[in-house]
Amino acid sequence: MAAAVLGPLALDFPHASQALRIRRRRYNPATDRWSTVTVYAITNLTAEQAGPAELADWLRGHWSIEVLHHIRDTTYREDASRLQAGNAPRALATLRNTAISLLRLAGITSIAQTLRRNSRNPHRSLQLLGID
Repeated sequence: MAAAVLGPLALDFPHASQALRIRRRRYNPATDRWSTVTVYAITNLTAEQAGPAELADWLRGHWSIEVLHHIRDTTYREDASRLQAGNAPRALATLRNTAISLLRLAGITSIAQTLRRNSRNPHRSLQLLGID
């Protein structure tokens, strides 16, 4: 749902033109239950510049980026890294993104499980690259 927030509905954000409420349902296979997540957002784009469908597409694109960050933070423990100097953090992020992309291109859906499996036999990683 998107609503214009100008005039009497004005929010306390100087350049806000629209407010959004996004409700998503997600399934947790561990508990076999569904839950509803509500996300709120604001934008300075008017309804003429971006309608609800366009805003929803942009938010979906943003979530795909957030999924990548989530994988890097949980699977690779990127937030716990002590590398801070020079280009090392950026270089490692690039290597992690490359590894995740290669696994996805190979049809892998569980990154963490595959990394654990491949760590036990390094030839499996080479097979993914078509080297072995």
